[in-house]
Amino acid sequence: MKRTKLRELFAQYESLADQEITICAWVKTNRAQAKFGFLTVSDGTCLTPLQVVYDEALSNFEDISKIRVGASVMVNGKVVLTPEMKQPFEVHATSVTMLGDSPENYPIQPKRHTREFLRSVAHLRPRTNLFQAVFRVRSVAAMAIHSYFQSRGYLYVHTPLITSADCEGSDQMFKITALDVVNPPLNKDGSIDFSDDLFGHKAYITGSGQLQGETFAMAFSDIYTFGPTFRTENSNNKTHANEFWMIEPEMAFCDLNGLMDIEEEMLKYVIKYVLDNASDEIAFCDQFVEKGLKARLENLVNSKFTRIKHHDVVDLLLNAGVKWEFQPSYEDDIQHEHEVWLTSHFNGPVFVTDWPKDIKAWYMKVNPDNATCAAVDLLVPGSGELMGGSQREENMEALEARMKEMNINKDKIDWYLDTRRYGGCVHSGFGMGFERLVMYLTGVDNIRDVIPFPRTPGQCEY
Repeated sequence: MKRTKLRELFAQYESLADQEITICAWVKTNRAQAKFGFLTVSDGTCLTPLQVVYDEALSNFEDISKIRVGASVMVNGKVVLTPEMKQPFEVHATSVTMLGDSPENYPIQPKRHTREFLRSVAHLRPRTNLFQAVFRVRSVAAMAIHSYFQSRGYLYVHTPLITSADCEGSDQMFKITALDVVNPPLNKDGSIDFSDDLFGHKAYITGSGQLQGETFAMAFSDIYTFGPTFRTENSNNKTHANEFWMIEPEMAFCDLNGLMDIEEEMLKYVIKYVLDNASDEIAFCDQFVEKGLKARLENLVNSKFTRIKHHDVVDLLLNAGVKWEFQPSYEDDIQHEHEVWLTSHFNGPVFVTDWPKDIKAWYMKVNPDNATCAAVDLLVPGSGELMGGSQREENMEALEARMKEMNINKDKIDWYLDTRRYGGCVHSGFGMGFERLVMYLTGVDNIRDVIPFPRTPGQCEY
């Protein structure tokens, strides 16, 4: 049996007119009538379903007319062009064989289901149109990221998922152990004796691959990581999950301005790649998820990205004549309402730079004013923060002073300091949550709906 995939069929149906083909797919609808019927089927290779016509001339006509939604079938038939109809062609079946039955209580029926319900059947929701579109966009976007970095000579580094490096703060990291959790070995003071553990000390599931990535940047110049990361944050909002994917490039001989150049170029590249390679899926999301989505993405590709310092942002917000729910402050982070106003004010994406050092991480380069650091957040219209990065502190003495100031135990990551001891240089990097990007690309507003099997507080099924 030579199977024709629907993606191939829709790409070349005109050249296949009047030819016999074989398809294997799942039934989405079955409209049976007295002497003929219509099967709508999909094999998951493209978003558009195929209409199959069957009639009473088939020996198992009665059995075909009873095939239920969700069943898998093999169809042999002739490609018939239908230029006068809504669909450009259909397949007239010469045989229909059921490969796998589906009972009447199959959860994904041909009707509108809420996203909340579909999360409860996450193993079946990929069969719906919405999630066919979302997860194909996710796949294409992942390829775009690799394509961008690989075509520019970046090394793809697989940083460890199990780590002892504390980048984001151990209070936000999952702890792992091979010890007996009911009766662990104890020290004399009653604390757990981790010297008997598998690694001989505390270990965590990574919250970031940045620190290990920096060591490779000091050898290969330009590297990127792209993989799962984990946080213990007990948040039930729409933008946070406990397991998610991160893109984290690190570039040697690159300052903050060079970093922003790369962020802008990469984001425009990825969005254009998705527009070009997932056009049907973007059109679907534009129609059924967010009206104007395609235009918003096209506008970003053609946008000028504004660059403005945090202090100047606060000046703008305080003089905007708006009654803010959260009052802007020169010492604090900006809120989502401020991000929305800024991208609207500048009519496009905005880089906010030079943040107060006290609200940023210990590895970011402190500016000469000793009050701000060379950090940057990228805000995009309709979403808010999409990327965060900084120029890293390359000066050994300054980094050690900053670590002491922020109570970072340098003995545990002395290996990291070698990147400054031995041939250190100006270098920068950023992180982008992949799910945040997929949400931006599809218009889907809940992170749980862009991850195949979401891990959020109280939810760890499958």
